[in-house]
Amino acid sequence: MHPRYLLPLLVCLHVPLAAHGEDATAMTPTETTASADEDTAQRLQEQQRRLADTEQQRAALDDLRQENRRLKQQLSDAQAQRSPRLLTEEQSWFATGAATALIAFVLGALSRGIRRRQRREWIN
Repeated sequence: MHPRYLLPLLVCLHVPLAAHGEDATAMTPTETTASADEDTAQRLQEQQRRLADTEQQRAALDDLRQENRRLKQQLSDAQAQRSPRLLTEEQSWFATGAATALIAFVLGALSRGIRRRQRREWIN
């Protein structure tokens, strides 16, 4: 590159750097270290809090799982102790219908029995 173009290029590059440079009130290295330590301490506290929350949730989840197992065992015990039903709902409706039909047949036969001879005599 030609030396004549080099000086304006350096000036153009130096101006933005000076504008972005640190102020006179910038932190000293000890303040920067202290700030970094505070940030690290805050992050550590946050992680410890999250860890404690996670442990509490894990303990609650374990308690719920144990409760679920206990309830399942209780349900299976209750079902084992319960006597089996004699008839299902469908079978009980069938039995009800059969009983109704039988009663109707018997009543019909009894009500016809008195007049039965008269009808036979009339038919013959």
